[in-house]
Amino acid sequence: MDEMEMDSTLPVPEEGEAQTVPAEEPQAQPEETPAEAPRKRRKIKKCLQKLGKGAAVVILAAAVAAGSSGLTSFVVSQYWRNQMNLLDRSHREQMEALQQELRETLESYRPDLTAAPQEGLTPGQVYQQNAAAVAAVMNYQRIEGVLQPAGTGTGFFITADGFLVTNFHVIADAETLSVITGDDQEYPAQVVGFDSSNDVAVLKVNGQNLPCVKLGSSDALQVGDQVVAVGNALGQFTSTMTVGYISAKDRVVTTDGQAINMIQTDAAINSGNSGGPLFDMNGEVVGITTAKYSGYTESGASIEGIGFAIPMDDVINQISDLCQYGYITGAYMAVVVMEMDTSVAEAYGVPAGLKIAEVVPGGAADRAGIRTGDILINVGGTDVSTIVMLSRALRNYKAGDTAVVTVYREGKLVRMELTFDEKPREQTGGTSLPEEGDFQEWYDYFSDYFQKENP
Repeated sequence: MDEMEMDSTLPVPEEGEAQTVPAEEPQAQPEETPAEAPRKRRKIKKCLQKLGKGAAVVILAAAVAAGSSGLTSFVVSQYWRNQMNLLDRSHREQMEALQQELRETLESYRPDLTAAPQEGLTPGQVYQQNAAAVAAVMNYQRIEGVLQPAGTGTGFFITADGFLVTNFHVIADAETLSVITGDDQEYPAQVVGFDSSNDVAVLKVNGQNLPCVKLGSSDALQVGDQVVAVGNALGQFTSTMTVGYISAKDRVVTTDGQAINMIQTDAAINSGNSGGPLFDMNGEVVGITTAKYSGYTESGASIEGIGFAIPMDDVINQISDLCQYGYITGAYMAVVVMEMDTSVAEAYGVPAGLKIAEVVPGGAADRAGIRTGDILINVGGTDVSTIVMLSRALRNYKAGDTAVVTVYREGKLVRMELTFDEKPREQTGGTSLPEEGDFQEWYDYFSDYFQKENP
């Protein structure tokens, strides 16, 4: 660091001599001589130079600090601006890609309602092929002494000579029946036979070359399969078609006190449709439309789109028997059973099965040794914990066939052989007056009529 010059005009004390400072007295400032001016300016310049170095450092530091803060703010701002631009561009690209994918999907999916599906027919084709084979069924009963329509339903011809399938509840308690075809031809109808436990009946009209349907298999149906229902909607709109899908299989529905296995569909099943056909997309009957749930739940929610049909495979043997014999020849165990709730079975420590509530004396079960209170758990190698399972197990047998049955009794499994009976013939209230026949046919009709009127 540079040393400052000493002023030669100031007195310098001798070594060892005490320095005295005279008291300051106001004095007049001496005038500056021309020789002193350059020297004074040099001293001021040196001081300013030294001061300038320090000030420059301070000013530079302040500038650096201010510049650093501004630079940092600029860099951060620019970074986020770039990131937002990248995100915005990425989002735009994604949205454009999604919109393009949506456009391509919509372009590729333009269903043609007139074209046939990959396998089978269109609903319109199913209707065109089968509508003429579907007819209205009129139930006439005597009310206050006057014979008048008491109910209506639907049926479908299964043979060209006039055999027609419908629901038992459509024809129950009828005094006379008539069938009205799609071309408004009305035929008197007779009851050939019925099975109330499966809600199926077969009627017969005198006709020839009648259009008829083809019966298919309900076992092949899958949930989601498309189906077509044709019926006499509301009893006045004949040959009405509705389209839907199989919503579920193996639904146990109680109708008129009978628990029946059903197909569930969202095809509209209206009043008057009962007994009508449910077609698959091959144009074959896979079910008999029977019931629907409608109304409101306890919470007030509306119930719609829940219809039911009897699976064709559950009643095909009964229909065949009714057409051929007029009654059911299927296997009959001669017992009354009750389903046991799983929780009840677990609580009592017994296997799931059907509790034997009643054994018909002298019947098949009685002869085999089955007792009231036994729990039926297996028939012919098939477990039977529900009534539907028992009905399906009995499909494979006829009257006179033998099967090994297993019951649970007093903590043990008991096996025994059972020879099936023939199912008892049922009687219904009334049939139509025969247009022609022998004395016995006329006698049977009037005997039944007067017994009904005068019990």
